[in-house]
Amino acid sequence: MSIFSGLFTPKKSEQNGQPSYLDASEYKVPKHLAIIMDGNGRWAKKRHLPRVAGHKEGMETVKRVTKLANQAGVKVLTVYAFSTENWSRPEDEVKFLMKLPVTFFDTFVPELLEQNVRVETIGDIDHLPAATRQAVLDAKADTAKNDGLILNFALNYGGQQEIVDAAKKLGQRMLDGELAIEQIDADTLASELTTAFLGDLANPDLIIRTSGEERLSNFLPFQAAYSEFYFTDVLWPDFAEGDFKAALAAYTKRDRRFGKVKA
Repeated sequence: MSIFSGLFTPKKSEQNGQPSYLDASEYKVPKHLAIIMDGNGRWAKKRHLPRVAGHKEGMETVKRVTKLANQAGVKVLTVYAFSTENWSRPEDEVKFLMKLPVTFFDTFVPELLEQNVRVETIGDIDHLPAATRQAVLDAKADTAKNDGLILNFALNYGGQQEIVDAAKKLGQRMLDGELAIEQIDADTLASELTTAFLGDLANPDLIIRTSGEERLSNFLPFQAAYSEFYFTDVLWPDFAEGDFKAALAAYTKRDRRFGKVKA
């Protein structure tokens, strides 16, 4: 019986039995896995449902993939939950998206505690609605002592703005006499990015994007300089255990040289 028994409802492809145990020894597992969760709206449209139904189902997929990543031995799972550009979506949809973290963490934090998962965020959460911000802060506080997988939500996050903000911080340090222009390099800039708290795990080894789109969409542009990419036509709410394994299998075959030539 799978260790996930009872923890989530199997997708249609898994209805004939419990999801199989994920044997991580079969794969080269990324230490930092990042996911652009795309296709919620199209998933709902295909079923003649409102777009918000897709977002709700997508949150169930986050739960499932978090458990799979934790079992596989991933150290950091960063999920693109809400971008700075998403504020331009229809007002009703944005309101629903802002309510999702409240219900999501209310039901999922107990499981995160059991799984030894710690919640973190990147992005400007100070400008989220009060209830949303508090739900996020509570989840981070409740799981702060966990030392397993880091579930890192990119909330109100924009990669270009992150770089601009880091440049401003470096500029201020120069004005304050703390930093000379000769001291600024890629590592110095990285130290001012919101992912700096992750240390050596700040840059994703693998970025997955669902729904058939093949672009970054302002997601971790600096950190993704040498990330491997895996694109799938599967819509995010349908992303199941088999899809997760397929991504790991593809990553396992990659030869990461980081611009070097291997002897």
